[in-house]
Amino acid sequence: MTVLDSHLMTFENDELVPQSAQRVEPIEQLLAIGTALSSSQNLEELLNLILSKSREITCSDAGSVYLLDRTDAIPKLLFKVAQNDSQPSATLNEFAMPLSRKSLAGYVALTGKCLNLSDAYNLPSDVPYQIDLSFDRDFSYRTRSVLVLPMQDQNGEIIGVLQLINRKIRPDAIVNAENVEEVTQPYSEWEERILRSLASQAAISIERNQLQESIENLFESFVKASVELIEMRDPTTSGHSERVAQLVVHLTKEVNSVSTGLLRQFYFTDRQIKEIRYAALLHDFGKVCVPEAILGKRKKLYPEQLESIRHRFALTKRTLELETAQAKYQYLLRKPLQHIMGASSEAACPYCQDIEKLDTQLAQEIEKLDRYWRLLVEVNEPETFEHEEFHAFSEEALAQLTELSQYTYRDIDGQLKPLVSLQEMAQLMIPRGNLTPEERLEIEAHVTHTYTFLQRIPWTTHFKNLPTIAYAHHEKLDGSGYPQGLKDKDIPIQAQILTVADIYDALTASDRPYKHRLPVQTSLEILRQEASKNKINSDLVDLFEQRQVFAVLGHFLE
Repeated sequence: MTVLDSHLMTFENDELVPQSAQRVEPIEQLLAIGTALSSSQNLEELLNLILSKSREITCSDAGSVYLLDRTDAIPKLLFKVAQNDSQPSATLNEFAMPLSRKSLAGYVALTGKCLNLSDAYNLPSDVPYQIDLSFDRDFSYRTRSVLVLPMQDQNGEIIGVLQLINRKIRPDAIVNAENVEEVTQPYSEWEERILRSLASQAAISIERNQLQESIENLFESFVKASVELIEMRDPTTSGHSERVAQLVVHLTKEVNSVSTGLLRQFYFTDRQIKEIRYAALLHDFGKVCVPEAILGKRKKLYPEQLESIRHRFALTKRTLELETAQAKYQYLLRKPLQHIMGASSEAACPYCQDIEKLDTQLAQEIEKLDRYWRLLVEVNEPETFEHEEFHAFSEEALAQLTELSQYTYRDIDGQLKPLVSLQEMAQLMIPRGNLTPEERLEIEAHVTHTYTFLQRIPWTTHFKNLPTIAYAHHEKLDGSGYPQGLKDKDIPIQAQILTVADIYDALTASDRPYKHRLPVQTSLEILRQEASKNKINSDLVDLFEQRQVFAVLGHFLE
């Protein structure tokens, strides 16, 4: 049973409600107001509704609503909304005031008592409170009858104050300082009791609204914390989720404005736009389950792999130098020293020529190793095979890579081993990007990890499609996407919007270590190519370009 029902039963039991149309009507209004209050979502809208309906029931000329703020150590009253029929142009900004018994609202908030004043200018001398005359003075107004009521939640805690001013004799009367006594009257006990019921119902509605706002703020904080966690795990894509969310929201709003073509059938409410925004912010959350080494991989080889190969090259050089020195020593042992010392010239010293050949062979081998190393470092870059410079000598380079794959060195245990292992060579030969097929599968699994995580959250009805939207952001219209291989209409339109935004940001992002940032025009051309291949939605791509959605990121066509 609600507070409103309880009060109505009290009225009936106490036989305080005469069976007349004059008093039945306010009760019917009260019931209708209760329904309206329960459906209001916005706090400011709710407070204005509470005030306007309270004034309507009591025929009040003006009024205001205060909320109690306990966020700081010292509680205070927040002046939230005000209305005045006789002064409709008067604008009053929200402000905070000390919680004190000296003001009408403060007294009611602290004591929980109602104030029903027939004339606020003529108060008993022994009361602690007094009226604030600043409004009357600034706008040539006159406050006479005043009804101030506490708004208490279900636990009896006061959360705000409702204040009504100047109960009018006629609804259309305009109140001023000269006619206030002729056109206004005191508030009756009946109206006070009716307004108590409304104030209680209003308090519950405000509490529900504040709780809803707290939940949404909590969820917003959770989403932001999740994004920060993603970026901590994958700093190479820092800011990606936020940028994609901005693009998604802007593109979704543009879809709402379309009146022709296939996109005209779609319209997204504010809640649905918030849903797709959250999906965009969380679409990569599953990366927290991907090995950090793969997420942070910048080249084809991992840093420790390249360092290991570098040590092998150094060891190979030292081994060649040692073998050359040993060959010279063995050579000298086999030749009598006097033969060498007795040679009159270098030409007459075949032994010196032989030793020189050993030095030349060593220099050639070291130069070959240096050439192999320079090639290896170049090929280790993700985009090497796509560069035109590399294509110019690709046959020669591939021949050298083949030689390198067959090159062996003698390890410290005396065993011959490949200078570059088959696994390392396979990584270096990746034609595009920096990931092996196995690593790419690990990365692609982030979509499934995201969906599994999001499915475990008990979403409200408004956000029930969020996991599905995020799950499908790598699907393609022709079924070539992952992880489900969905086609065309099986992919939610929200996910198709997310896909366009995700691809655009991946192309234009400047924080990817494995590729260069592409200009806006080039990125748009790639999007058009993908659309022409039936990979992504061509209508969305056209809208994205025509409305210059990318401008939300500060990007512009040159």
